[in-house]
Amino acid sequence: MGAGMGMTLVIIAAVIFMMGIRIIRPTHRGLVERLGKYHAFAQQGFHWVIPGIDKMYQVNVTEQMVDAEPQEIITFDNLNARVDAQVYFKVKDDEESVKSSQYNVFNYQYQIVNLARTTLRNIIGTLTLKSANSERGKINDELHKTLMTETASWGIDIVRTELKEIDPPKDVQETMNKVVKAENEKISAIDYATAKETVADGDRRAQIKIAEGLKQSKILQAEGEAESIRLVNEAAERFFVGNAQVLRRLEAMEKALQNNAKIVVPSNTDLVNVVGEMAGILPLKKQD
Repeated sequence: MGAGMGMTLVIIAAVIFMMGIRIIRPTHRGLVERLGKYHAFAQQGFHWVIPGIDKMYQVNVTEQMVDAEPQEIITFDNLNARVDAQVYFKVKDDEESVKSSQYNVFNYQYQIVNLARTTLRNIIGTLTLKSANSERGKINDELHKTLMTETASWGIDIVRTELKEIDPPKDVQETMNKVVKAENEKISAIDYATAKETVADGDRRAQIKIAEGLKQSKILQAEGEAESIRLVNEAAERFFVGNAQVLRRLEAMEKALQNNAKIVVPSNTDLVNVVGEMAGILPLKKQD
């Protein structure tokens, strides 16, 4: 009887021990409450709590993301822009921060979403649609700053915020698409005209080069001909310098003949030799 009771107590103790075992992963931290009051902070690893008296709450301390969910926001120029954003955050892994995430705020994920939506309405409501699209970095910075300030007592670190979209109304989007298309066509036309102008300029330069080549060729040809004429003239001048008297006698002979002067040619004498003698030129020697 005593042995059976002892075995029963051992079994009950083992069951109670097993019921009190808690294992915390590296991605979490634990808060132990005893009878509804905070009792201890649990790091990763093995822990044991008193079943029925202690209760452990595990908190994820890795980076998480919540979507602020798309919403229609009226911009400063009275256009309904569809805005969506994402918030990346994590609970700090120290004891005070983990406690704050559980005791200072109810459901911090839900609270972050609503806070982000409200902040976006306040920021974008002061901007035109065009400036909102062109100043996304500024909107991200203001959203991040506001969330950091508002969640300072929650034990949370707002890692970053990202605007997913700022879409204009459908009719405005269609108009913007037409403007972008027209601008792209304009740029394409300018590029085409520039290319054609470049080709034409290249052709013009080529024609100029050809013309300059022809011009230079003709100049060189003319200079060559002039040089040739100059050399011929110099040779003629050198040749006729010693024959000036002969040239004058030939001219006198030509004038005499023009005046019907009579010339007696001896027999057995060539006319050429007679004319040569009259002009003072030695006669040709006859060959035997």
